[in-house]
Amino acid sequence: MTKRYYLVREDILPESILKTAQVKDMLANGGAGSVSEAVEKLGLARSTFYKYKDGVNTFFDAKSLEIINISLLLRHISGILSGVLNCIAAYHGNVLTINQNLPLNGAALVTISISTEELSISVNELIRHLSELKGVVRAEIVGRG
Repeated sequence: MTKRYYLVREDILPESILKTAQVKDMLANGGAGSVSEAVEKLGLARSTFYKYKDGVNTFFDAKSLEIINISLLLRHISGILSGVLNCIAAYHGNVLTINQNLPLNGAALVTISISTEELSISVNELIRHLSELKGVVRAEIVGRG
């Protein structure tokens, strides 16, 4: 039998379903160290949590994120990628994915997806800063999500 899924607005869900989702969030985000601790904080029976836990998931809408994909050509020198990541972090970019090819002719192609929601500078400024790093041959935006 194929499972069917429904997208349901939070305010019409029963309290037990909402609290089950909250317990899962607490466990994932470090708000509680164990199921027992989380259900106790929320006033939910452990048996209720275990009854619903596999069927309750928080909806994640990737379209709401501000994501850019950048392509970099990096010299094959130790520490270059680390410098790129430190630069992104310094301006509050959040790295979502990194894909690095094997180096050819002394350089490797790297693609990085970055959430720019909290970026403290413009995307173009970030690309400029990345381009100026020692060992970065090229940095460019290849897509926006």
